[in-house]
Amino acid sequence: MRVSVFCSSAPNIPQSSLELAFDIGKAIGQQGWDLVWGGGKASMMGQVAKGAREAGSVTIGVIPEPLKRIEFEDAQASQMHVVDNMRNRKAKIEDLAEAFIILPGGIGTLEEFFEIWVGRYLKFHNKPIAVCDPTGVYAPLRTALDHLASQNFMKAGQKELVKWCSDIPSTIEAVKAK
Repeated sequence: MRVSVFCSSAPNIPQSSLELAFDIGKAIGQQGWDLVWGGGKASMMGQVAKGAREAGSVTIGVIPEPLKRIEFEDAQASQMHVVDNMRNRKAKIEDLAEAFIILPGGIGTLEEFFEIWVGRYLKFHNKPIAVCDPTGVYAPLRTALDHLASQNFMKAGQKELVKWCSDIPSTIEAVKAK
């Protein structure tokens, strides 16, 4: 199985987030799965790939040409797909991956998360989606989503398409379940 991980490429994030990224990559590898990710070696993106490779995963990166220097293309990737832009990156990752894990991140991570979630709701794919958030980074987001649902801005069945997990083992189990 090929699992995509969406996460931060930002500098100066908490060490615990870098460790989480490494550990989720390692857990992916321990399952015998391959990693599909944004192809960068900066921050959490780099750590998830390192962890996956340490555990024997094939790492498949997808990076837009303009970001090769910004996100520092990971030369250790097993495969690297260089695309023109972010839209093509997201499409290629969606095509390659069979499941999605979302780790803490900023607006880029959230954009990827919401796009893949909407795609599943609209039945463009039926791939599992799990958010791994052991430190509660996304707690305010969950509160906002619950508020949207309480105001009827979310449709029935949307919330159930994402599994919110507080540790790595439950995240791995969530993406196993189709």
